[in-house]
Amino acid sequence: MIKALIKTMRLRQWTKNAFILAALVFDRQISLTNTTPLIRSLGAFFLFCLLSSSVYLINDIIDVEADRKHPTKKNRPIASGKLPIPVAVAAAIVIIIIALPLSYLLSPMLGVIALAYLLLNLAYSNWLKHIPLVDVIVLAMGFVLRVGAGVVVINVERFSPWLYVVTTLFALYIGFGKRRAELTLVANGSGTRKVLDGYNVPLLDQLITIVSSSTILTYSLYTFSAVNLPTNHTMMLTIPFVMYGIFRYLYLIQVKQEGGAPEEMLLTDRPLQITIALWGLAVLAIFYIQ
Repeated sequence: MIKALIKTMRLRQWTKNAFILAALVFDRQISLTNTTPLIRSLGAFFLFCLLSSSVYLINDIIDVEADRKHPTKKNRPIASGKLPIPVAVAAAIVIIIIALPLSYLLSPMLGVIALAYLLLNLAYSNWLKHIPLVDVIVLAMGFVLRVGAGVVVINVERFSPWLYVVTTLFALYIGFGKRRAELTLVANGSGTRKVLDGYNVPLLDQLITIVSSSTILTYSLYTFSAVNLPTNHTMMLTIPFVMYGIFRYLYLIQVKQEGGAPEEMLLTDRPLQITIALWGLAVLAIFYIQ
């Protein structure tokens, strides 16, 4: 039962909460002499991991009947009966009772953002995920809240608002890409998500084109206009990594017919992993070495 509970908590999805660390990195507060910002950011990261796991538990409880009709989701612990619903409910409640007060103690504003994140996801699980376009916008808002959570737990000095825009557009890009992959599964007779009735491939391809090009443009503007970047504009050297990462994801969803689970791609696609690693190393070198 413990193994089933951990599986339902979706530990692999915790990678999404890395956006909380954006303020720490891009405000250039990683320091060997002052570890307080790092510790506080990691604390916020862990608390959001707990909250996101509680959301997955609640979501699987709500979707249990639909999951039992799905070719792969029927194997989820709650849908398959390996994790009893009362146990899942109790676990979700305990996690929330622990995570929300600790978030407020770490920072009152973090407590507010954590509560907003939880309520937004509950609304998504119950209603908003069934509304085309709104469903992806809500997912993007979740990523923006993560970035905001990272900002409020440290004393931010030079964090650029451009990064909120980049985060929003990038999250929309991933979200529409995921919907396209799910729509492909429906065409192959393997999908049950109700909201997909409001989408088609041509619409999603247009939306993906809009948000992917906007993401590249916005990130490029950030690299030479944000106030906290090196004056020699070396941050522009990271643009090719961002472009390749976006192109690679597009290749995976349109050519390889993947993308239904972006977190799985992040953990399995080697070129994507290398690109992200090189981008991260380049950012750290530009901020902290030169």
